[in-house]
Amino acid sequence: MRSSYRKEDVILLLKDITGMVEPQSTEERERLIQSGKHYCEMLPLEYVPTEKYMETYRDALKNYAEPTAQAVGKLADKIIERRGRNVVLVSLARAGIPVGILIKRYIKWKYQLDVMHYSISIIRGKGIDENAVNYILRHHKGKDILFVDGWIGKGAILRELEKDIAAFEQISPELAVIADPANITDLCGTHEDILIPSSCLNSTVSGLVSRTFLRDDIIGKNDFHGAVYYGELKDSDLSYEFIEAIEKEFREESHIRETGAEGKGIDEVRKIAEHFGIEDINLVKPGIGETTRVLLRRVPWKILISDKCREDISLTHILRLAEEKLVSVEYYPLQHYKTCGIIKQLADA
Repeated sequence: MRSSYRKEDVILLLKDITGMVEPQSTEERERLIQSGKHYCEMLPLEYVPTEKYMETYRDALKNYAEPTAQAVGKLADKIIERRGRNVVLVSLARAGIPVGILIKRYIKWKYQLDVMHYSISIIRGKGIDENAVNYILRHHKGKDILFVDGWIGKGAILRELEKDIAAFEQISPELAVIADPANITDLCGTHEDILIPSSCLNSTVSGLVSRTFLRDDIIGKNDFHGAVYYGELKDSDLSYEFIEAIEKEFREESHIRETGAEGKGIDEVRKIAEHFGIEDINLVKPGIGETTRVLLRRVPWKILISDKCREDISLTHILRLAEEKLVSVEYYPLQHYKTCGIIKQLADA
């Protein structure tokens, strides 16, 4: 799979389907998703954000490179302590890729270890790419494999991973993440809902790679899951600018606060759904990363912001996107999360 990443940073176990799928508008995709079509069978139109929004991203990178680096360091230390020197990082495409690269680089920087890093696809409701897992197993021991992602919102991908990996002996379904505000795993950099600046953008901070794709007419039974390479966006590619900005902030010791709210985030998500009369819990997307995704590639109904975070600059990009897309913002007593995106229920779906 082509990308703007270097081979020494990540090996993408994906099928290059560039030019084979016609991208669709956000509104069209949302209508199809809510009428039953799976999101992995379509691709969104990727675009370069407005200059105003890019200013917000640059501010986010400047202000949150250091806490992101602290969380990466804390997580990398835990990984080496638990998994040892033979660990094989397997990031979940796409949000997990820059995180996997950062962990790999931190381990090399601090421990002088050059660990392997692959990236594969997992799709909620469809499962993990078994061909990609089997490829890795032909080259490495199952017990050395560790899955990596950016953050945990309410835990849907972790549950998918636990279900699918049960078929593979020796591989742990454990998921290492920078931020886990849902309070599901202790293999995280922090339980706080921190802003990971890469969550602010799409392919232009992810090696110019699309989100992953799975449809029978294009992905055969022996193929890896697919993705598109957006070569036309190469002049706007910030993938390595992001990696290097975080890398500059690497330190031997991490002092990031690890603790978060008591209890599980999923219980809070259920209460939010009940409060707003939402039957499908998948329409509630908690946390900074998930809320950003809702604003970038779904049709949002409402954005909730914790009433404790009225002046929190880590939410500036969310307020900017909500303003650009004319989405209402409501202050709400969130506990685990700083913000939560709610997807619009389309009556005509």
